Formats: sequence, C-alpha cells, structure tokens
Amino acid sequence: MVKHSLLKIVTAAAIAVGTSLSAFAADPIKIGSILSVTGPAAFLGDPELKTLQLYIEKINKEGGVLGRQLQLVHYDDGTDASKANGFAKRLIDDDKVDIIVGGTVTGSTMSMIPLVEKAEIPFISLAGAVVIIEPVKKWVFKTPHTDRMAAEKVFEDMKRRNLTKIALFSETSGFGASGKKETEAMAGKMGITLVANETYGPKDTDMTPQLTKIKNTEGVQAVFVFGLGQGPAVVNKNYKQLGLTLPLYHAHGVASEEFIKLSGTAAEGVRLPAAALLVADKLAANDPQKPVATGYRKAYGDRYKEDVSTFGGHAYDGLMIAVDAFKRAGSTDKAKVRDAIEATKGYIGTGGKVNMSATDHMGLDLSAFRMLEIKNGDWSLLY
Repeated sequence: MVKHSLLKIVTAAAIAVGTSLSAFAADPIKIGSILSVTGPAAFLGDPELKTLQLYIEKINKEGGVLGRQLQLVHYDDGTDASKANGFAKRLIDDDKVDIIVGGTVTGSTMSMIPLVEKAEIPFISLAGAVVIIEPVKKWVFKTPHTDRMAAEKVFEDMKRRNLTKIALFSETSGFGASGKKETEAMAGKMGITLVANETYGPKDTDMTPQLTKIKNTEGVQAVFVFGLGQGPAVVNKNYKQLGLTLPLYHAHGVASEEFIKLSGTAAEGVRLPAAALLVADKLAANDPQKPVATGYRKAYGDRYKEDVSTFGGHAYDGLMIAVDAFKRAGSTDKAKVRDAIEATKGYIGTGGKVNMSATDHMGLDLSAFRMLEIKNGDWSLLY
C-alpha cells in the first residue's frame, strides 16, 4: 500500500515536471519590433511590418525555431524618434523580448541604441545611416547599405559620365543629415566638387526655392538628392516644373515602387543605387541573389498583392539573420545570439552577401549595390 502510494506520488511529480517542461519549451521566442508604419516614412515601415508578419507566420507553420514558435511584438513609432525610445523601453522592460528587429529610420534607431546597449539585447536595425554601426556598438547590427556606400556608388556613376560638379540636396532628417555628412566627405575623396549644397525638411511640400537656387548656380552638372519618404518625390515634381534637365540622382532611401508612383513621369531618367531585389527578374540566371530575391518577391506579392520594396527586403534579411543566429546559438541566450549574429558569414539576402565581423556589424560591400535607372515607369538595371 505504501509502495503503491509512493508510486502515485512519483508518477504525479513526473507528470507535473513534464508538464512544466512542456510549458517551458512552448514559450515563444519574442521578436520585438519598432517600425514607422505611419508618418513620413510610412512607405518604408509598412512593407517592413508586412514582411515580418508574413515570414514569422510561415516559420511558425514550418515548426518554429528551436522547437518554439516566434511571437512578433510590434509598435508603430509614427516616424517619431521619441516614441521609438519609449517603445524600446516597453519591449525591454515589459515585453521581455529576445531580440529587436527595426527601427525603420535612423532617428528612431539612434534613440533606441543607448537602451539596447544598457540592457544587452541584440538589435538589428533596418535604417541606413553609417552612424548606426560606426563606431561599432556591441549589441547593434543593421541590414541596409549605408549612406556612405550610396554616395560612393553615385559618385562612381557620375565620374563614368564625366560629371564632377554637383549640387547636393539633402533632407534634415537623421538619414538625410548623416547622408549629407558622408556625401561631403566622399566628394573630397573622389574628386567631386559640391558647387551647391541645399537642404529641405521631411514634411516640406514645396522645394522650388532651393531648386531655383541650384538652377541658378553656375557650373552645376548634376543633382544628388539624399532623403527618404515622400519628400524626394516632391523634389522630382518640382524639378520637372522648373524645367531642370540636369542628370538627377537619389540615394537608396527611395528604393520602392511607391517612389515611382508618387513621382509619376517626373521620375523618368532618375538614377539611384539599390539592392538587387528591385530588379530580381532582370538578374542573371547564375546570380546567387536571384533565387532569394525572386522567392521573396513572389511570397510577398502573393500575400499582399503589392510590389516589393528594398525596405521590406531589409526586414526579411534582419529576421532571417536573427533566426539563423538563434539556431547556431542553440538557445535564446542574448550573449550567445549576439555572438552568432556577429559571426554571420556567407548569408545571401535581398540586400547582398553578408559577412559580419567584430569590426563590421553590417557585412555588405559596395558590390551589394546595383545602379538602377527609371525608364518608362519601371526599374532598369544599368550594372
């Protein structure tokens, strides 16, 4: 009788432990995200959120990661850096997320960095400025190409066309301000002279005063616009209205179909550096990015009936790098995951081939950028 009672107690205890372990194993891996789904950068943040939702759902249907489901904990900062800071505190202190993927824009990202560094939580930003990863910050990584790379790629193309005297027209946002600084520095290195240097606000709706100054500046051979969101499309329209015919370049902050739609015919002839994703169907059959880019394009298009953007691609790469790091770390231990992200090598994503290191928390080189031109309302691959 005693043995029988003891057996029942041991069995009950075993069941309780088993149930507890099962519950523990079933705890989701929390992916925190703060994106600019509304506000001036909405056409960046919207496809980023949709991409995370699409692929987290897909990964969960396929069994999850480490035998656990992924859970997206998302907040919309409205393209407001102060809101991003508040939401980052919530993700860290209240939601207890395992990793953060996004900010959308540089301002939001920079407002979050001190918090993630203090909390020691891996953070993969989807924003463009080089200041995010230089100097290297232990817990901070990013997927998009940098503003410095954009300036270098644009200047390379200009020099091919013997264009060495240019006007820079940059946005006063975090991305634009960093882009201005990097473009000015790169110009000196590459023998480019900035004969005009104007700025505009991210919410401005008329840029004709600044463009008129540029038009009246002697010696300008081309114009380089550094901004994101809707502002650059306004620049295109004002440019055409003023009858400007100089070669017009933009940075990678406008690399989406929405930019062409907002600009209309004023986008014709514009050149910019961008990820291969926008020209996935035009890539060579043996290009290692082709299956990744076309696969993402199909999955996103089938789900949302929308064209892809490089911004959604940045979110795809951020999530896949995070998932791969969880798998290689074999756990959600934040330090191990951080180390695994930093050790990412040979990842082929929508943005290019990623090889990170202790001194490079982005892992892309200039070859990851393709030079595109808008022709007949579509992207044309130059090289």
